[in-house]
Amino acid sequence: MYIRCIRDMSEPVIESMAEVRGHLADVIDRARREETPTIITRRGKQEAVVIDIEEYQRLRRIAEDAEESWLNRLADEAESEGLEGSVPLEEMAAMLRTDRD
Repeated sequence: MYIRCIRDMSEPVIESMAEVRGHLADVIDRARREETPTIITRRGKQEAVVIDIEEYQRLRRIAEDAEESWLNRLADEAESEGLEGSVPLEEMAAMLRTDRD
C-alpha cells in the first residue's frame, strides 16, 4: 500500500548553498507560506532541505507512529511464537534509538 507522506506540497526548488545564503529569509518564507520546499546543494550534491516546521513535525509524528506500529507488530509476533529470551518492547525501542544516534 502506498501512503503519500508529503501533502499537496509544491515541487521543490533546488538551489546551491551560495544562492540560499543570499536570501535565507525568503527560502524560509517560501517553505512556510507557499509550502514549497527548497533542496540545498553543495558542489552539485543534494545536502539538505528546508520545509515548513509544521510539515516537519507532521512527518516526525508519522515516522514515530510507524516505528511504534512496527515494534508492536514484532512484539506481538514474538509473543505469539512464544520465543524465550525475547526483548521487552521498551528495551527494543531504546536499542533502536541508540543505534540511530
